[in-house]
Amino acid sequence: MEELVQHLTPILKEITGYIFPNEVELHWGILIVLYPYLTGLVAGAFILASLVKVFNVKELQPTYRIAMLTALAFLIVAPLPLLGHLGHPEKSYEIFLTPNTTSAMAMFGFVYAWYLMAVLLLEIWFDYRRDIILWASKEKGIKKWIHKIVSLFSKDISEKAIHFDKKSVKIVTIIGIPSAFLLHGYVGFIFGSIKANPWWSSVLMPIVFLFSAIVSGIALVLIIYMVVTPLRSKPIQMDCLDKLASYLFYVMIIDFSLEALDFIHRIYESEESIKILSELVSGKLFVSLVVIQLLMGMLIPLASIAATKIFKAPSELKKMVYFIAAILVEIGIFTTRWNIVIGGQLFSKSLRGLTVYKMTFFGLEGFLAAIGILILPFIILFILMKLLPPWEEARNP
Repeated sequence: MEELVQHLTPILKEITGYIFPNEVELHWGILIVLYPYLTGLVAGAFILASLVKVFNVKELQPTYRIAMLTALAFLIVAPLPLLGHLGHPEKSYEIFLTPNTTSAMAMFGFVYAWYLMAVLLLEIWFDYRRDIILWASKEKGIKKWIHKIVSLFSKDISEKAIHFDKKSVKIVTIIGIPSAFLLHGYVGFIFGSIKANPWWSSVLMPIVFLFSAIVSGIALVLIIYMVVTPLRSKPIQMDCLDKLASYLFYVMIIDFSLEALDFIHRIYESEESIKILSELVSGKLFVSLVVIQLLMGMLIPLASIAATKIFKAPSELKKMVYFIAAILVEIGIFTTRWNIVIGGQLFSKSLRGLTVYKMTFFGLEGFLAAIGILILPFIILFILMKLLPPWEEARNP
């Protein structure tokens, strides 16, 4: 009892207004913030890759395989925050044995399995199949056997087989675009359908989630491309980088417009919750929402990218601006997820008081665990790039 009092004392000091006893501690913490953030990166990276295969944007060809491997690495890690939060990951298989079609959260397993198995892995396999066969024929040791197994011991690299691979990649990508929308759009649907919470309940929530996901995915691929290419002592292709920055700029404008529309709509409705929401924005979330999400994560990157286009900045300056802008965008999108997940739990059910979220440093839902989950996809991506090099020169002639 004394430990509980000591734990709650700093929280109780920051409570304002009327809060029910069961609302002192938040049910969803940093892991649930990571969950929509990671799935958003997956969806955004895949949609960026689809611009090459479906819409034939040739300037983005150098980032196609990088985007696909990035999507796969982050998709592998995406369920970990949910599993960690639930506390019994060993029971997760039960959602497949006893499916609950009325639960949007429970259906995530089926959406995840479909996207991983039927979309992402298939597209990567068809795109790499010929190269993997040729790599295996020249390699020795464990890497040779890994490539043999990945290629399913196929040896057919005839023109007919390669033509079938290319056609299959396009078909799978076309199927994958709405699947990517479903993967992350349904996350916004979960929050938007909670009518009892005025911070979440909005018909625009799934759309806002989706476009912010595309923004974060494009920014991440831009960062990875700009970091990895110089490390390989290769020049960055400016036409590719400019195209990435252009798409990032255009999608950010759409995302900003949707968020502004949602905000204006809430003010226009002026429901009974508007008072507590205004107190939330001007108080508890002022720094994270106004300063970091809006100013640092949206307006500054938009203005900086626009300035390079208008004033025709030199290549070196553009690289620096794009890189900094992409990092700010990632910080802004993560803060967006924070403001939605944590912010939606900071006010009482009576709409008369505000509480505070205290994140622990250690523990399954602590800061260190969150950092570990964020780092893990990059480790997986490094391994994937070693086994399946995404570089143009790695392709066999």
